[in-house]
Amino acid sequence: MTPAIEVRDLVKRFDAVEAVRGISFTVARGSTCALLGGNGAGKTTTLSMLLGVLLPSSGSISVLGEDIARHRYRVLGRMNFTSPYVDLPKKLTVEENLRMFARLYGVRDMKRRIAVLAAELDLADILKRAYGALSAGMRTRVSVAKALLNEPELLLLDEPTASLDPDVGDRVRTQLMDYQKRTGATLLLASHNMPEVERMCDTVLMLRAGRIVDAGAPAELIARYGRSTMEEVFLDVARRPERTIERGPDEIRLERE
Repeated sequence: MTPAIEVRDLVKRFDAVEAVRGISFTVARGSTCALLGGNGAGKTTTLSMLLGVLLPSSGSISVLGEDIARHRYRVLGRMNFTSPYVDLPKKLTVEENLRMFARLYGVRDMKRRIAVLAAELDLADILKRAYGALSAGMRTRVSVAKALLNEPELLLLDEPTASLDPDVGDRVRTQLMDYQKRTGATLLLASHNMPEVERMCDTVLMLRAGRIVDAGAPAELIARYGRSTMEEVFLDVARRPERTIERGPDEIRLERE
């Protein structure tokens, strides 16, 4: 089976700034992979190129077996995206927003699908409220509901539980994991919540300054760095000088100077 995502030598430049610097990775179908790194590491830029919102400066991206540069419209209906930093139309109510996106994705029986998601994400009491009048946490839950409307095969998540209190954040994580278990969907997650990464992810890609500097399962990385948690690993990678040595497309080793 082809990978859900296959990226080779991906580069993105903004004038003189190289935001993504020749990264290569694959994400297996049905798995959950995390993109980790500090602000400016290239996570959101990478997600945007996977969606086809940004064009790469060079390199290739295959999503669900299709070349994103040439055939992204073949796969856009099979994927979705959520980010608390991307607002939905603020003057529309929550229900109007969900109905609009359901139509865009060709969702059958949208009334039933919206009702199911409203129950699962505790949105029933705010369906008639304007999106712009909601708190940050409520907007995040609506964004997750929007991303699940079309029951995507690939779900791109940019800090999906940001602004949520611990209880609601736990419920959203559980909902995403249950959805994946039920459908076999693939999740690619950019997050600063390290307990979330340890709980949800099979594989982690560590980014720094637009490069992948290490990769592995959370438990492997914790053992490799001699740490107790992924948060300690994250801080170790972020604070120590290093250079990247790429042994091959699927083997990355971090060598400290």
